[in-house]
Amino acid sequence: MDEKKIKKNFSLQKLICFVSVFLFLIKLITWYMTSSLSIFSDAMESITNIFSGFIGLYSLYISSLPKDHNHPYGHGKIEFISTAIEGFLIFIVGIVIFIKTFIHVKYYNNNDYSLYRLDYGILLMSFTSIINYYLGFYACKMGNKNSTLTLIASGKHLQIDTYSTIGIIIGLILLNITKWIWIDPLISIVFSSVILYTGLKLLRNAIAGIMDESDKKLLQKLSFYLNEKRDTCWIDIHHLKIIKYGSALHVDCHLTIPWFFNVKEANKEVQKLTMFTKEKFGKKVELSVHVDACTDHHCIFCFNNSCLFRKQFFQKKILWTLDKTSS
Repeated sequence: MDEKKIKKNFSLQKLICFVSVFLFLIKLITWYMTSSLSIFSDAMESITNIFSGFIGLYSLYISSLPKDHNHPYGHGKIEFISTAIEGFLIFIVGIVIFIKTFIHVKYYNNNDYSLYRLDYGILLMSFTSIINYYLGFYACKMGNKNSTLTLIASGKHLQIDTYSTIGIIIGLILLNITKWIWIDPLISIVFSSVILYTGLKLLRNAIAGIMDESDKKLLQKLSFYLNEKRDTCWIDIHHLKIIKYGSALHVDCHLTIPWFFNVKEANKEVQKLTMFTKEKFGKKVELSVHVDACTDHHCIFCFNNSCLFRKQFFQKKILWTLDKTSS
């Protein structure tokens, strides 16, 4: 990625940090005005937007650093660490909301729990949801354009926050119409449950990335793509593995080619495979290809008609599916 795009990514992430702080203060003021538990829940969840924004900013800086002697595969793993921190913070926020809700439900039983100025609360929460959505949409758009996972993650987080806020607004409108006070703590409990689930899911994904867990969807996508671009000299691909380093991918595989190819011809096929893979998944893909020589049993599914050393007749072409390429 060129320096100009890196600067744009940093500028956008800084904007996300600033807006996250601004919207958190608005939600905090709204909660103070209304005493609404559901608004408090949304405000507490916004704390994670602030932390994730600044963590994302730091991740962008670290992941943009070039490879060095101590980090031969780059610094992309920092994104998994930042995701783990974000997931832990979200989980803690969910617990805090549960505790706060329990305390207020106790007051409600004592007839001390009341709400104020819900019309202002609905208006202010609607304002925050509009800003969150459009900023999240723009962050996802720029992230996809520049292949920056941190921006995509930040954008999706803001958009998910928007959907949660819309749910709370609907609940507040219903509460304002019906005057059923129990709706507010119910919304808070449901919302905090979603927050706890989101936090655990982020932690799970971060641990999977750190432990280099196999991404079956990505492997299947690569398998089908290589099957489409398959050359007649590519007899078989197996032991296909993908390791993520943030936005960078490291691909390992075994490529079976005709046994009579010399080193120069074999290298040409490896370069061709590398070029196709980078066209699909971006320039931040590294391939480590082990070349295997074909044997007599490969003839039955080798469709290279120009082969002069065929020992058996061609029977059928084998599709490179996830099961075939990963074994």
